[in-house]
Amino acid sequence: MIRTLEPIIRKQPFFQGLEDRHIAFVASCARNSRFEEGQVIFREGEAANEFYLIREGLVSIEAIVPHKGSMTVQTAGANEMLGWSWLFPPYRWRFQARTQKATRVLAFDGKCLRDKCEEDHDLGYELLKRFSRVITERLEATRVQLLDMYGTNP
Repeated sequence: MIRTLEPIIRKQPFFQGLEDRHIAFVASCARNSRFEEGQVIFREGEAANEFYLIREGLVSIEAIVPHKGSMTVQTAGANEMLGWSWLFPPYRWRFQARTQKATRVLAFDGKCLRDKCEEDHDLGYELLKRFSRVITERLEATRVQLLDMYGTNP
C-alpha cells in the first residue's frame, strides 16, 4: 500500500484552500523528517534546498550578528512554516534555524516545487502569496529585535 502525505498537508492551515491538484503537487515533493533538541536545521548562508512545516516541536529562527553570535528573532511551533529562501535566487538561507526541543516536520524539496511552479503558474502564485506572509512576519520580528538592541533610550 502506498501512503501519501496529502491528507496531512491538506489539514495544515498554510495549505488550506489549495486546489486538490496543487495539494498533490506539493505532496509529491514532501517527506517526513525529525530533528533532535538543539540541532541546527539550516545555517545562514548555506544552500537553501528545502523548507519545512513544523508538525510538532519548537524552533528558534536566528540571525547571526557580527561579534555577538546568534540572536533569536522569532520562535516557530506546530503548524508554522519554516524557510522561504528556497524561493529566491541565489537560494541561500538568510537566517539560521535551531530546534529548542525535538521537532517533527514535513520537509519539502524546494527545487522540486520550483520546477512544479514553473509548470503551473497558478500553484506558484498561490505559494508566493502564502510565503509572502511568512516573509513579512520574519522581517517584522527582525525589525523589532533590532529596535530592542539598537534603539535609543529617551
